[in-house]
Amino acid sequence: MFSFNGSAVLNNSLYGVSNSWAHSTHRRIAAPLVVVNSVNTNGRLGDRTSSVLVEKSVKDVQENGLSLSSVASNIEKEPESFVVCDVEHICDEESDTDTEEQYITPWTVTVASGYPLLRDPQYNKGLAFSEKERDAHFLRGLLPPAVISQEVQVKKMMTNIRQYQLPIQKYMAMMDLQERNQKLFYKLLIDNVEELLPVVYTPTVGEACQKYGCIFRQPQGLFISLKEKGRIREILRNWPERNIRVICVTDGERILGLGDLGSQGMGIPVGKLSLYTALGGIRPSACLPVTIDVGTNNEQLLNDEFYIGLRRRRATGQEYAELLHEFMMAVKMNYGEKVLIQFEDFANHNAFELLAKYGNTHLVFNDDIQGTASVVLAGLVASLNLVGGTLADHTFLFLGAGEAGTGIAELIALEIAKQTDVPLEEARKKIWLLDTKGLIVRSRMESLQHFKKPWAHEHEPVRDLLDAVNVIRPTILIGSSGAARTFTKEVVEAMASFNEKPVILALSNPTSQSECTAEEAYKWSEGRAIFASGSPFAPVEYNGKVYASGQANNAYIFPGLGLGLLISGAVRVHDDMLLAASEALADQVNQENLDKGLLYPPFSNIRKISAQIAARVAAKAYELGLAMNLPPPEDLVAYAERYMYSPQYHNYR
Repeated sequence: MFSFNGSAVLNNSLYGVSNSWAHSTHRRIAAPLVVVNSVNTNGRLGDRTSSVLVEKSVKDVQENGLSLSSVASNIEKEPESFVVCDVEHICDEESDTDTEEQYITPWTVTVASGYPLLRDPQYNKGLAFSEKERDAHFLRGLLPPAVISQEVQVKKMMTNIRQYQLPIQKYMAMMDLQERNQKLFYKLLIDNVEELLPVVYTPTVGEACQKYGCIFRQPQGLFISLKEKGRIREILRNWPERNIRVICVTDGERILGLGDLGSQGMGIPVGKLSLYTALGGIRPSACLPVTIDVGTNNEQLLNDEFYIGLRRRRATGQEYAELLHEFMMAVKMNYGEKVLIQFEDFANHNAFELLAKYGNTHLVFNDDIQGTASVVLAGLVASLNLVGGTLADHTFLFLGAGEAGTGIAELIALEIAKQTDVPLEEARKKIWLLDTKGLIVRSRMESLQHFKKPWAHEHEPVRDLLDAVNVIRPTILIGSSGAARTFTKEVVEAMASFNEKPVILALSNPTSQSECTAEEAYKWSEGRAIFASGSPFAPVEYNGKVYASGQANNAYIFPGLGLGLLISGAVRVHDDMLLAASEALADQVNQENLDKGLLYPPFSNIRKISAQIAARVAAKAYELGLAMNLPPPEDLVAYAERYMYSPQYHNYR
């Protein structure tokens, strides 16, 4: 293992090194624990220490025919060229031909000190370093004398976090921990997932994005702007990790229900990828958050002196398309065919176009369209145990016909078509959508966006939601509008008037944008509603009964889906994989959950749930001939669990 400029990498080549540093002669050697330090003009170690921490077993060294002492001697004699594991570090050596006008990089090889280790989030253990490790890694005096376990560290951190009154304060404390001690961060999140999930992701991440310019400390991902056009492949190499498997990318135009936040939307990819690791077990070093900055149309941000993005109006048309295409091609060239690219919080017009354009050439996934659809379908399948019938027996009405609404509707139709063996066009007739102009009907066809046209049915125009509910008489009402409190008392009462158990899903995020609250749904339906929401609500007591509403959180799906794609080596995402993920999640809902009114299992078991989802997705990838990791494992669930990243500390030699 090694770290460069504070960023840790395991068994990967180092990016970001100038070609002028490369020498023609490379020598592969086994190395002990060393540090390569830059030196400033007074001969002292530079303030910004670049450290290379290398673990190499004695056995490996012996197999190479070298002793530790001889290796160290070789490095001291020839620091200009050495390779550690699969990583080449090629350093300049001042030559007789150099002149005073030429720039050189002064390097020196020294015995490892402990200070860079304490600043490296991938390997830092804080007070959990053992006595032996403190001696071996020169940590004496840099830490207080106490040695505590990781479990005690978790207890201490949770005590500190619970003292904060505001969610944004808890969010910042968690981000600080992630930048300081990576394994402790994930241990904390995994062990307290139900409490901390709303802190590191929705709803708190929305506020964090709004305030990102003020709370930004150091980069947690790559910012690629129009300034970098023509150089994106080079910019990707500035990221210190080479073996990237998952990229979450946003252009910040539609962050949750908060609108255009420009470059400050980076909080979304950072949060999503934290969940890929905590919930899906994908190692942090394989994850890359990216924000594509093409400007913003948010006047408040453009006039904010603390705004961190480009101060210009959003690029559109060819300028936008060319930048995104260069990014997609650069990712494939740098990281290969099997890197998963998750599109996140793009505006509707770009989200559908990107998914359609790259769905057949890249391993791409849009969580707003496909992830939301998969988790909602799972909840609907589970709800059938309470309301009876099959999906085909029910009528669906959506408030909202954007990415989420049409994505959910399409996956429901696909499942109905699969179950009933009817054409997809016929299955769509059970599903109605309402947008800002009213019910989507055939008389509006010419003015509809292309992704809404499949949902234009024969019907008289209907302007508002209450009228649509009374006319369509749906058994299931789904909100994906981003418009708060649109499921009014009259709407909920109407749903309850012709349904014994109306299914009401208020999916918009964050909590402030939810179509109704859990309390309103239960109260206005006289306790008969089957309710779930996009953001969490506290349990509700009504007429002496406690209702624990479920959360249709995409975090149930995308970590397991991503894990399944990776372990199978899938090269494309197919709709049948999303259906498989939905079915796997629905199967995890037991009778005890249903008795409490929950359509989803508790998050406390999320890693086991993700393993089940991953196994189903991988199995489908193999069945469809889209998997490249051959032969397939005999037990996909066990394989997925073994693949998962562990936040437990390692012992250092």
